[in-house]
Amino acid sequence: MPAESWTTVAGLRAQSLKAWNSGALLRELLEPSGAYPRRRSLKRPTAAALLSDYAAAHAWAAELVAGVRPYELETVEVGRRTVGSNRIPAAAVFATVEDEIGFVRKSREAGRFRELAAGLGELDPLLVGWAARRPLKLLELGSDAEAAARVALWLRDNPEPGIYVRQLGLPGVHTKFIERHRQVIDQLLVALSPASDGGEADTDSDAPLEVAEPDVAGSDAALENGAGRTPAARFARRHGFLHPPELVRFRILDPSIPAPGGARDITVTAEAFSALQLPVGTVIATENQVNYLALPERPGTLALYGAGYGFSSLREAAWLRDCQVLYWGDIDTHGFRILDQLRAVHPHVESILMDEETLLSHRDAWGREPSPSRVALARLTPEERALYEALGNDTYGSSVRLEQELINWDWALERLKR
Repeated sequence: MPAESWTTVAGLRAQSLKAWNSGALLRELLEPSGAYPRRRSLKRPTAAALLSDYAAAHAWAAELVAGVRPYELETVEVGRRTVGSNRIPAAAVFATVEDEIGFVRKSREAGRFRELAAGLGELDPLLVGWAARRPLKLLELGSDAEAAARVALWLRDNPEPGIYVRQLGLPGVHTKFIERHRQVIDQLLVALSPASDGGEADTDSDAPLEVAEPDVAGSDAALENGAGRTPAARFARRHGFLHPPELVRFRILDPSIPAPGGARDITVTAEAFSALQLPVGTVIATENQVNYLALPERPGTLALYGAGYGFSSLREAAWLRDCQVLYWGDIDTHGFRILDQLRAVHPHVESILMDEETLLSHRDAWGREPSPSRVALARLTPEERALYEALGNDTYGSSVRLEQELINWDWALERLKR
């Protein structure tokens, strides 16, 4: 084994730091596992190495032994038949977890962690279990952890409060605080649940609880999780808070259709939109605001604006089933995912300007999609599916996308007229 592979003091510290970064050392402070004294093995010189470079091996051992150290060294005998009997370090043994924490120079952080965990325990002993599972998160939160715990305790004692989050009268807690810490609040609430087994279900990772787009495109509830219903709104619904209604923005493209006050660009609640009775036969849904605003006058037509995965509010608009509904999105994998999800609610939706001819005719406008989707989509036509898969498989190039606002306007108008 070459000298560069032997475990040095720096290498040993890296092992301990890895344990710190995983939360294991802090967890041991709250829930001792019996792992201490902890033995950490050392990669060490062989008898052949002693014979070929005794000086290097001696220097390696001297570094491990030198100075005041927070560990004891176990040694083994090597080289009796070659260079004579030598005892060299084989393992470093930390008597306590505090010794190992000191070795990685984290004693101050560990002290703070104990204080924070004790503060949670004073609020409710069950919260200490969360601190043990999420020790680094507790350190990151600092004093915010106690405020988040107070919110969780309040939610436990006040299910379905029927007020706005803004009206929550807890010291230091405001709307922005809850928006920032909603994942932690949910985790703490799980920890406080009498039925909890101590785990945190799917909230035990550092990933956010809500995502901007659904993970399962084939779900009938796909639009329910879209950006049209924000994480803050989902948190409010989940815990029985009041939340602002969803809004739908639309333009009346037919000048002959009367509009209140002459307004053509109108925003209403999703509930009001679902009850509309307008003499329209065609609806054009687009996720780009400029395209939405630039659509020309057209008889019997309505334009709908939805940002990205923001069409969830159309679920209850049953009158759309009697209209021709056209969806114009980006020619990229997520554009087709949105189309697929729209069809979960309105299966008759047709795509427009999302075809291979349009893509290939605008090579000079191609961009790069940051994170292409490759999930199977069940609601695309054969032509749409072929293009979606080609984009996902980099058939045209790496992560190709054509944003809808970059399509030549005359080209777009010609196809809309059809």
